[in-house]
Amino acid sequence: MPVKLRLQRHGRKGYAYYHIVAADSRAPRDGKFIERVGSYNPNTNPATIDLNFDRALYWVQTGAQPTDTVRNILSDEGVYMKKHLLGGVQKNAFDESEAEKRFVTWKNAKQAKTETAKSKLADEARNKAKAHLAVEKEANKVKAAEVAKKKAEALEAQVAAAKAELAAAQEAAGKATPAAEAETEAAE
Repeated sequence: MPVKLRLQRHGRKGYAYYHIVAADSRAPRDGKFIERVGSYNPNTNPATIDLNFDRALYWVQTGAQPTDTVRNILSDEGVYMKKHLLGGVQKNAFDESEAEKRFVTWKNAKQAKTETAKSKLADEARNKAKAHLAVEKEANKVKAAEVAKKKAEALEAQVAAAKAELAAAQEAAGKATPAAEAETEAAE
């Protein structure tokens, strides 16, 4: 029974996540499997990988053939590095403590690189948000200036209309007054 380490699709359309499983190569993709080794979610940035390291190492050492994607995932998580170091221990190239020391050094360097990438992504997102906010503030200032200008023009128009109305009222009152005086003089 040839065993393969492969991805088993779950989730909804457009938002898939995967279980990493050891399965018979003849079984359907999402069907029967021997053991679930981990999970892989490519929807996050960077992708989230939850792996049972010891069981993945066991299956790789017993000859299970991973698919290309699973091989990349296992390599990134250090399963193949650990297998390589354990091979060196079996050949007496170095002892087990030296192998563990090399693996821990490699793993720490890998984690530091990942943390640097995550912080860089977070900084880029923050800078992009700041730039977007600055553009939005500038657009709001322009809109506020336009609104203030329109309000000032409307207020000036109202003031001009009120002045014209007042002048017309005074003029009408002024004409009525001499006419009234003429009438009073004629009546006398």
